[in-house]
Amino acid sequence: MPTVVRRVALEGLRLLPKHALSRLAGRVAALRLPGSLQRWEIGVFGRAVGVDFDEVRDPIESFRCLQEFFTRELRDGARPIDPAPDAVVAPCDGRWGASGIVTDGLLLQVKGRRYSLAALIGDAAVADALDGGAYATFYLSPRDYHRFHMPLAVRVLRATYIPGTLWPVNRMGVEGVDGLFAQNERLCAFLGVEGDATAACLVAVGATMVGKVRVAFDDLTTNLPADGAITRVYADRTPRFAKGEEWGRFEFGSTIVMIAAAGLLELDSQPPGTALRLGQRIGRLCRP
Repeated sequence: MPTVVRRVALEGLRLLPKHALSRLAGRVAALRLPGSLQRWEIGVFGRAVGVDFDEVRDPIESFRCLQEFFTRELRDGARPIDPAPDAVVAPCDGRWGASGIVTDGLLLQVKGRRYSLAALIGDAAVADALDGGAYATFYLSPRDYHRFHMPLAVRVLRATYIPGTLWPVNRMGVEGVDGLFAQNERLCAFLGVEGDATAACLVAVGATMVGKVRVAFDDLTTNLPADGAITRVYADRTPRFAKGEEWGRFEFGSTIVMIAAAGLLELDSQPPGTALRLGQRIGRLCRP
């Protein structure tokens, strides 16, 4: 997209009520239609975006609305989890974005454009602790399975919803908006491994027309009329997850950013745009 056209489009988006539109999109997707019409809607949507219906666990007629289909579960075995003890696995379906090493508190958004880890996760102390560690960005498209899972065995120490805007996370947004992931609303899960404090963070980033982000271990969600960040600490009931276990879902898709402490893991980074599947090996765990 030419730079001038992109700037005009972004300025137009800046003026739109993106939160209201996203909530409206969520309501529309949750509308329940008569049986035959509902099946037709799901079929048209799925074929238009390229969904593999053979992977869908439940029959199409069991979905009461498009939202339920969008957050569908897959057939058993559709996404095998790499069983190697040292394997770090993809937390979602989608494509690779920028990845590398957190350097001086900065991550790469796209070539030539960096952003602050502290701004992304809303915690300067944890950002300092994660400096020098590996990170990766994963983009989900409408065709993808939209539940996300743990890349390694962890416990959730706390989770934070950070309000923000809802820029699109397509090429136009990523290339045109400074610090987009640290501007958009997001839900951050701060993770520990055995014998370690905060060892990693997974950030589910909202976007234009993403209804909500939901997690499996709490009723904490996004797209709320909040004045500031909302944090839940799990000191007495720390949720534990096995590698590959589901921890949340997008109600319409967006982006996952994964950040690990230095020395925890090594990523087999791939060029941006490379497809990945939930459960496939994307790196190596360097310590338990």
